[in-house]
Amino acid sequence: MSSAYFGSRLRKGAVNTTVAALAVAALAASQAPDVTADSAGRQTTTDAPAADPGPAADGATGNSPYYTDLPPLNSPNPAPSASTGTTPAGTGSSEAGIPATVLDAYKKAEAKLAQSKPGCNLPWQLLAAIGKVESGQARGGRVSADGTTLAPILGPVLNGVGFANISDTDNGAYDGDSTYDRAVGPMQFIPSTWEWAGRDGNGDGRKDPNNIYDAALAAGHYLCRYSWDMSTSSGLRSAILSYNNSTDYYNTVISWLEYYRKSSHEIPDGTGSVPSNRSDDSGTTPRTPATPAAPHKPGKPNKPGTPAEPSTPPATPKPPATPTDTVHHLEDAGTAPLTAMAGDAFTARIGTRTETAAGKAVAKVRVRFTITGDTDATFAGGESVATVVTDGKGVASAPALRAGEKTGAFTVRATVVGRTVTAVTYRATVTERAADTLTRAATTDLTCEVGGEFAEEIELKATYGGAAADKVAATATLITSAEEPTTNDDGPYFKDADGNPVRTWTLSTDADGLLKLPKLYADDTAGTYLLRVTTAGGATLTLDLTVTAPEPTTPTPDPGESQDPADPSPEPSAS
Repeated sequence: MSSAYFGSRLRKGAVNTTVAALAVAALAASQAPDVTADSAGRQTTTDAPAADPGPAADGATGNSPYYTDLPPLNSPNPAPSASTGTTPAGTGSSEAGIPATVLDAYKKAEAKLAQSKPGCNLPWQLLAAIGKVESGQARGGRVSADGTTLAPILGPVLNGVGFANISDTDNGAYDGDSTYDRAVGPMQFIPSTWEWAGRDGNGDGRKDPNNIYDAALAAGHYLCRYSWDMSTSSGLRSAILSYNNSTDYYNTVISWLEYYRKSSHEIPDGTGSVPSNRSDDSGTTPRTPATPAAPHKPGKPNKPGTPAEPSTPPATPKPPATPTDTVHHLEDAGTAPLTAMAGDAFTARIGTRTETAAGKAVAKVRVRFTITGDTDATFAGGESVATVVTDGKGVASAPALRAGEKTGAFTVRATVVGRTVTAVTYRATVTERAADTLTRAATTDLTCEVGGEFAEEIELKATYGGAAADKVAATATLITSAEEPTTNDDGPYFKDADGNPVRTWTLSTDADGLLKLPKLYADDTAGTYLLRVTTAGGATLTLDLTVTAPEPTTPTPDPGESQDPADPSPEPSAS
């Protein structure tokens, strides 16, 4: 029986509801440890999820329409291979076939998430299930060799007519619409979500929602972003509903997930089936014409009377306004300048206040903070996006920012989830690692004879604000004088890898802020010389190096030599 037959009844008939319910029950049975069953076989979860799917109820897709076709009732055949987990290419049910490039993208995303977020336990079959209901596996695998769709896959215009109302956020860059947003690509991301969720899955240096490798990896990160565990039914439910906040959507995805877990196989690109039924189909069934009534015999006309007053239809009650509906604008809540050294946490925290048109604070509103720009800075936890609910004073405090190793400026945008208001932007700056103090570990004199080598290798301690300054760049230079800090061509020197003398050396502090200089050697010129060490941040220390001439030696008299003329000669003996 075809999937289209069942899909057309996802929202309309008991058959489809039963199929989806069976799939959900089958999956729940595999979701230990938080699933239990009573004596009648009814299954319940010990940590049953709340109806609210979490902080991203607006969904990755903007709750755009999706394909409602369901998998066949019978499990795919043949069974999966023990070694690969899939059936041989080109065999098994046609619905179990996943185009080769699309399947490869899902599996590679699973492997990357297993390394970066192992606690998520994301199965590639979940990505396949979402890819099926969002785009029919990129329209049956119609993708290029690098995974880019051969033609754009766009959802309907999100103009509020039958769908969400999402004004343009990307100036049409992804969806070609500069008035409203549209879901884009094989995993159907709306542009505002792709801005922070996008990933480069195929290593080409771009984040393209139309590329299945990029989109699959982004979808995996999106599903795992709140530490939900896909091996539990509650974590799985929360993640799926965060992608598209619909119980029907959840049931449809679960049915495909269970289907692909039982078996799947690879098919050539471009040969996959494309679903035909969408959740925005009207679904009206043609009415059976009524039996015609017997002809009416006209009687005597009545006298015209006073026409009756037309009845006024009852007004449809408006849903009560939520706190989010009352937000008119965002204001900065006294955020201090955002500056931190590379690798350090920012001491200042971002605060944003939601207000009504009259300037009154609004509590219980979700505010999303998004890091943008060429930076590797993140929020605590390693994410580039965070959603926070405003407190009683209407203030949402973003998680602490942590600088990466890239220096320079980046931006954090604060927006209201579920409402279009002008964003508040915050500029943050990452400076290079620095030290403000250098001290020497030892106090002994640094001396050496000409032509020799200094016995002690110099070790310094770099600190910043009294704490060890790690990974700070430093330069050691033999200088001419304190007044003229140019490189001295004479005196002590370091040796490069080839043994050649060099008088400038660059290095950096270790994890404990220690700076260990290489061995110093002396040439044949005696004297006092200066070694100056400077670090990023301006810490400076100048050391004296002394090169001495060798001590003169006293010759030993030779017994065979004549006596010193200064000594009196012995008297000659008398003859």
